[in-house]
Amino acid sequence: MTDLIVTGVHKHFRRRWRSGSSEHLRRRWRSGGREHSGRHGRDADGGSVHALAGVDLTVPSGLLVAVLGPSGCGKTTLLRCLAGFERIDEGSIRLGSRLVAGPGRHTPPHRRRFAIVPQEGALFPHLSVAGNVAYGLDRAARQRGRVDEVLELVGLAGYGRRMPHELSGGQQQRVAVARALAPRPEIILLDEPFSALDAHLRAELRRDIRQALQEDGATAILVTHDQEEALSLADQVAVMRDGRVVQQGTPTEVYRTPVDAWVGGFVGGAVLLPGVPSPAGVRTVLGDLALRGAPPSASALTVLLRPEQIVVGPPAPDAVPATVVARDFHGHDALLTLRLVDEAATVAARVLSAADPPSVGDRVGLRVTGPASAWPA
Repeated sequence: MTDLIVTGVHKHFRRRWRSGSSEHLRRRWRSGGREHSGRHGRDADGGSVHALAGVDLTVPSGLLVAVLGPSGCGKTTLLRCLAGFERIDEGSIRLGSRLVAGPGRHTPPHRRRFAIVPQEGALFPHLSVAGNVAYGLDRAARQRGRVDEVLELVGLAGYGRRMPHELSGGQQQRVAVARALAPRPEIILLDEPFSALDAHLRAELRRDIRQALQEDGATAILVTHDQEEALSLADQVAVMRDGRVVQQGTPTEVYRTPVDAWVGGFVGGAVLLPGVPSPAGVRTVLGDLALRGAPPSASALTVLLRPEQIVVGPPAPDAVPATVVARDFHGHDALLTLRLVDEAATVAARVLSAADPPSVGDRVGLRVTGPASAWPA
């Protein structure tokens, strides 16, 4: 197994129809560039949309990397380029020393040894579970019991004779993952495979699929817009914006040390405040805060805290006075919206429900724990 290295990949789509042209071409445009609303930029004639604008990405062997970003950022186009369904316009895609796509080179999908798990599973309805998993395996692999091996990995031992219509949605996705694992591909591409499932089933399935990938030593890329899914599932997270990867690192690194305020606000809850440099680090409406890393050289700053860094307690002389104006109860915790008494500002704080969260209208005192992140405003 070797690393997948994506370097400077560009991809643009040209509008291929004019008034009166066929609906087939319209569908081709929508399916090929459905994520691209034009925000990535157009050529001067308005006829081209830049979906990928210089993507750099490294997927280490044996790890799961989540590509995380909002709709329209180019996630699906990147996946299609990796799979070989789209030709890249610039840059390169390498698997170790092997050039998969680049100048003068486009390896077709069936020769890349990449497997795809789509959103819907896309099982063959006329084949049994075992038949679906065995599809694409040679006779030797079938005789070695690879089908039973991967079905056990995904928690479906003994399901080989069942038909797809006899399975739940979650079980069908498990079969799709088993089918992808079976031929031991170089890379497994997971295209938001849990998005159609309910919350409880989604959490259980992704935990089990993560374990199956690890036990089989698979290298995988997960495309998702779900921050919780990316942070809880992946070894590394690559955050995309406007056709580029703007940050890649471990979930802890991306959450705790975002490269800018946009990443901080997109990856998890965020409290963004104006600030100015101070001897302690940065001065905000919540007081003087320590900074994570060197202070930016700017007179006006944007400061980021996580809601769990704001500690809510009873009013006290050394705490920032605030009033609870909203409370969203989530069972294990609650998210409070608080209006600062002495400032025209509101902040969010996350508190454990076991601590009996304050009610709307309660007066409280706020303190901040841990350092803040800051960037020039």
